[in-house]
Amino acid sequence: MRKDKDNMSPLRKKILDVATDLFQTRGINSTGVDTIVAVAGTTKMTLYKYFKSKEDLILEVLQKGHHDFQTWLNENLNRSSKQPADKIQKLFDFIEEWVTSPDFRGMAFIKASAEFPNEESPIHKLSAEQAKEFRIYIASLANEAGIADADSLSLQLSMLIEGAMQAEQMKRGSGAVKYAKKAAKILIDTASKKHK
Repeated sequence: MRKDKDNMSPLRKKILDVATDLFQTRGINSTGVDTIVAVAGTTKMTLYKYFKSKEDLILEVLQKGHHDFQTWLNENLNRSSKQPADKIQKLFDFIEEWVTSPDFRGMAFIKASAEFPNEESPIHKLSAEQAKEFRIYIASLANEAGIADADSLSLQLSMLIEGAMQAEQMKRGSGAVKYAKKAAKILIDTASKKHK
């Protein structure tokens, strides 16, 4: 569970933001604490005052990134429509907006699980939990839309989303998300018709 960080000190927030950016652009394992403190303009002592270890910093970066993305997606879907059937249809509109934005650098839990493949690693465990939470979120949208096999649709859509993100991360402007969006529409329409 993510702790409330609204009252976070400016320096703590800066370290977290710098670490987030460096982990996304350079990779987690290849970014050392020395680099983080140098870019943040602080010291190791200060970093360790806020984060017990690099692992704790990584876990918080993942938690914040997941929370921020889910909040953004949920707010956009709720703002775009009050009808559950419309929300599941509009899911990929916002995924496309996110993936094609200049700031997009991939889904943190996918990258982290690749860098920490040992299933016993706390980082891998958190990444797996976040992937599961994302599928549960999609399944909840499908359930609200009255789709009978919401879990199957959720797995299919999450695979499309994760695949499109990977493709876009490898080559910006790949167009993968547009094809994923077309495939998602077919899957959603087919799943919607099955229960009618």
